[in-house]
Amino acid sequence: MIPERPPIKERVKLPRQSMPERAAGERARDFAEVNLGYDPTRALTEAVRCLECASPKCVGGCPVGVKVAEFVALVAAGDFLAAAAKVREDNALPAITGRVCPQEDQCEGVCPLGKRGSPLAVGHLERFVADYERQVGELGLPPIGRPTGKKVAIVGSGPAGLSCAGDLVQRGHRVRVFEALHEFGGVLVYGIPEFRLPKEIVRQDVESLAAMGVEFEANVVVGRTVTVDELMQEEGYDAVFLATGAGLPRFLGVPGEHLNGVYSANEFLTRVNLMKAYRFPEADEPLYDCRGRDVAVIGGGNTALDSVRTALRLGARRGLILYRRSREEMPGRAEEIHHAEQEGVEFQFLVNPVEFLGDDTGALVGARCQRMELGEPDDSGRRRPVAIPDSDFDLPLSLAIVAVGTTANPIVQSTTPDLATNRWGYIEADAESLATSKPGVFAGGDIVTGAATVILAMGAGRTAAAGVHEYLCGNEDGREAGG
Repeated sequence: MIPERPPIKERVKLPRQSMPERAAGERARDFAEVNLGYDPTRALTEAVRCLECASPKCVGGCPVGVKVAEFVALVAAGDFLAAAAKVREDNALPAITGRVCPQEDQCEGVCPLGKRGSPLAVGHLERFVADYERQVGELGLPPIGRPTGKKVAIVGSGPAGLSCAGDLVQRGHRVRVFEALHEFGGVLVYGIPEFRLPKEIVRQDVESLAAMGVEFEANVVVGRTVTVDELMQEEGYDAVFLATGAGLPRFLGVPGEHLNGVYSANEFLTRVNLMKAYRFPEADEPLYDCRGRDVAVIGGGNTALDSVRTALRLGARRGLILYRRSREEMPGRAEEIHHAEQEGVEFQFLVNPVEFLGDDTGALVGARCQRMELGEPDDSGRRRPVAIPDSDFDLPLSLAIVAVGTTANPIVQSTTPDLATNRWGYIEADAESLATSKPGVFAGGDIVTGAATVILAMGAGRTAAAGVHEYLCGNEDGREAGG
């Protein structure tokens, strides 16, 4: 039954519908998804809270420009399939962003309902309509434009590459996505655990793009298997979009990082998420055994939280987060911090490892840490951590995972000599079109900005698609006579 929409002044009093989730004690030892999603009743109840703003700020708050108010109105009317189709007009990966996008900092962050209570649960509603259309088997794919005869190569199948592919194929271009690994999705499959983003969800969104006409090719390392110049000069691509991400891990630069039992978060999560190391020896990829061990993750972002929660699911006796600032400065999503606490993760704030300690066999046995205090704000706006003299202490550990960020992977840049990069190795691109110094080559996402969120990478993909289309076709809109 579709609820009546109360007067605007009454909607601000309606409570936000919570996301059903599995109990912490049940979920903390398996990889099944934590959040369960809305049912139709919850979705309808939440959608009627929308204030139907004349100039909805939520649209401007979305990096890919989803017409939030329009799709929510369709949910409130009970037309869930139309709502899903409306989202897909601007978002090629709605089931993914509905799960991992930090809506609280974007569309929900500017919702007027949040001034006096809780903002509209845009992310939960987006996930609901995407899951609903999948469950009923009726995907609302957007129309495809008249063929332009132009070929575009996309390097990388992460969120920036997939978003760009979706927009370009709608404009009538022939699009092929090249992926270095054996599965498509980039960080969506190797970096985000199953309990937050099931791999089947990613595969289905990739399949939706394939149904629109996007071509996919795995196991191609552009820069090694084939160069950018070869794609353009020998294989006939009219434009190339580089969306390779920032997958080179950072380390702390402290003694002992070579010890057995010290991982980068990239390697740890890739082994688990993509290579199924938790099923060794059934799967080929081994993993340093977490069972019964004390595991510490250094960092405070979502990747750190993903790593420590994964370690607990692999049987760790104790899972700790070591973060050199306070909880207030943590960049991880509030929901993920809350879930981690529920699952038994321990947080040690204002703590910074300065050395990893090993035994005679080269195995990690602990970390020497330093207490910190907060000083003046740094360039990020967060208060800078300052070491407290004579505060060192030793923390017994069997496994340490370093999750302090990533840098640019240099493979494409090193084999494309006329591609300008900055001093950190990231590709330089025009802010408006994302065109690089090499004609016909565009770049966006983490390989330009450094590590950021999935939705910001998708926004870059859409910007690049517009830039590529302008480069290939001028002002012609290939979607005018879609079919």
